[in-house]
Amino acid sequence: MAQQAVDEAVKQDWEKATQYELTDHDIERAKLLLGVDLAVKHQEYVSTVNEDQIRNFAAGVGNDNPLHRDPEYARYTRWGGVIAPTMMAGIMNKPLMGDPLSDELKARTKSTFRGIHVFVSGGTWDFYNPIRPGDTLYSFKGEESLTVNPSEFAGRNVIQVSREVKFNQRQEVVGIYRTLRVLTERKTAANKGKYSAIEPQKYTDEDIAKIDEVYANEQVRGAEKRYWEDVSVGQSLGVQAKGPLTVTDVVCFHAGGYGFIPYAPTVGRMAYKNRKRIAPFYVKNEYGVPDVAQRLHWDPAWAQQIGNPMAYDYGVMRENYVYHYLTDWCGDDGWVARQHDEIRKFNYMGDTQMLSGEVTGKREEDGRFLVDIEFRMINQRDQETVRGEATIALPSREAGPVLLPKVPADIQRRVYEMWARHGEIARAKAGR
Repeated sequence: MAQQAVDEAVKQDWEKATQYELTDHDIERAKLLLGVDLAVKHQEYVSTVNEDQIRNFAAGVGNDNPLHRDPEYARYTRWGGVIAPTMMAGIMNKPLMGDPLSDELKARTKSTFRGIHVFVSGGTWDFYNPIRPGDTLYSFKGEESLTVNPSEFAGRNVIQVSREVKFNQRQEVVGIYRTLRVLTERKTAANKGKYSAIEPQKYTDEDIAKIDEVYANEQVRGAEKRYWEDVSVGQSLGVQAKGPLTVTDVVCFHAGGYGFIPYAPTVGRMAYKNRKRIAPFYVKNEYGVPDVAQRLHWDPAWAQQIGNPMAYDYGVMRENYVYHYLTDWCGDDGWVARQHDEIRKFNYMGDTQMLSGEVTGKREEDGRFLVDIEFRMINQRDQETVRGEATIALPSREAGPVLLPKVPADIQRRVYEMWARHGEIARAKAGR
């Protein structure tokens, strides 16, 4: 095929991809799903975890803590062995059997927001139990809220908050993740050009040396206990560097276990089958080849088509960076009980993020000794790209080790119900 014909085909495909719009009809249909919990039936890359996978996930986000990587070291911690960064709950799942949507509700909500671009712009994790080698995670999820806002970037947008409950084979809740997603129209986003003036960052050897100096001086608490009594309001958590961001970072994040579910980009015949399943997710690249819309995280040409000057990271990458920062500070005996973040700016290829934070409060609650923290990420343009807050439980010199948080009674009850239904379906399939 002549290059002119390829270029025309690519142009038509991009134009087709930008014709999807946010409609009032879709918004009203999406509201029908609020409060509906559904078993998560997809198979993630990791469902039952081992020590190697934990080590690989930690490496994928730049976390070198031996608690996650060295069984001999971890054996002498309060955990008695390797545990995963609890953020790993977000990339683990074994299919949970459960009842589907009713035929009526399924029909009324089919293909809602089809072809609309989705940005993850923040989230909140509540963590309750560690992930250990041999653990299998299941989950159920549903939509908690939906709001419509005008948007400078894309005309108007839809903000959706979903809740996903992650639990293990012992029916222990590991974590609850609330995700804030922004849905925007590709056409409006591409035409707006709000970020078109941003130039890729260039680095001199001296620039890299300054970043390396931050890396070299980062403080990792590790096995040295940080006691609640020794923490004071206003205390700094120090500075941690992340970057400069490269495509290699995104590749390592995926290699660490982060999947593409439910879109499942894949290779060869499986990619062909996937294109038949979700055709709007595939848009021709500059060579005329149908490729995944998700490539905006590594393909600058496609990122520019939807209104960004270059490719950028996943929001969940920075959520993992924050978790790493917090656990470096609290040490192996601390417990990140809650982490809330708001993603304010894109993290483009070549950008460097500096994390900082301070203690804003300390309190005792239900026998647990808690510290409240505010944190932020600042890029090399002196822009705040992430801000948020966290609650960390620390050991007490007087009261002893950290007590893990209590799972809300309504959530634990729902876990029991979902697991019981999973068992009923499994037994019925086995003819028992």
